[in-house]
Amino acid sequence: MSAVLEVKNLGISFGGLRAVNEFNLTIEKGALYGLIGPNGAGKTTVFNLLTGVYKPSEGSVLLDGQEMVGKSTIEINKAGIARTFQNIRLFKQMTVLDNVKAGLHNHFKYSTFSGIFHTPAYRKAEKEMDEKAMELLEVFGLDGDAGQLAANLPYGKQRKLEIARAMATEPKLLLLDEPAAGMNPNETKELMETIHFVRDHFEMTILLIEHDMKLVSGICEKLTVLNFGEVLCQGDTSEVLSNPQVITAYLGE
Repeated sequence: MSAVLEVKNLGISFGGLRAVNEFNLTIEKGALYGLIGPNGAGKTTVFNLLTGVYKPSEGSVLLDGQEMVGKSTIEINKAGIARTFQNIRLFKQMTVLDNVKAGLHNHFKYSTFSGIFHTPAYRKAEKEMDEKAMELLEVFGLDGDAGQLAANLPYGKQRKLEIARAMATEPKLLLLDEPAAGMNPNETKELMETIHFVRDHFEMTILLIEHDMKLVSGICEKLTVLNFGEVLCQGDTSEVLSNPQVITAYLGE
């Protein structure tokens, strides 16, 4: 299998503090991969480095062999990395349909003139976007909520909508930042099914940060454990979770 993501010797310092040091990671196409570690281990910092929010002090991020370091967040998204956030970031006062259409704008083009005067080119693009967005909503079981405001959806559905919007950008790699945060066990179970479905239906490569060990052990095939910004261990999920060093990092001596 070819690697979708190759991260080599990634590092960043904030002032004198070393937040991430010599971080290496390889993710094969179609993998469901987890990044775990205690609070403050540097997990979200790694996501911010991968998506261009932070510029690394050193190291390299290759997506399908193409260097991402130095690109803007928008360029990285267009190249094929999409992410969701720990705190859901939907356009709350827009409809469910319009949230997904916001993710489609990379792929549908019309001029400002067309947009202002609603020319046939504009109407054609809008119609195609509506159809594509509805297809995606149907995949996630949200087509019945298309006209609702995103703010009015229950929490579990808001999380699904955020993933649907990320998928609308047609990514090669989907980053999920604590997708189960704030969910009850029932919502978490449904989320696990959704993540599996996204991987299988879209042949998607997924990297997720998660604290819910039940979710991690239930869906991730491989794990990297971060501790104090450094890789503590990497490997198959069952081996990693039974590693004494990992148990100590989480639970203390």
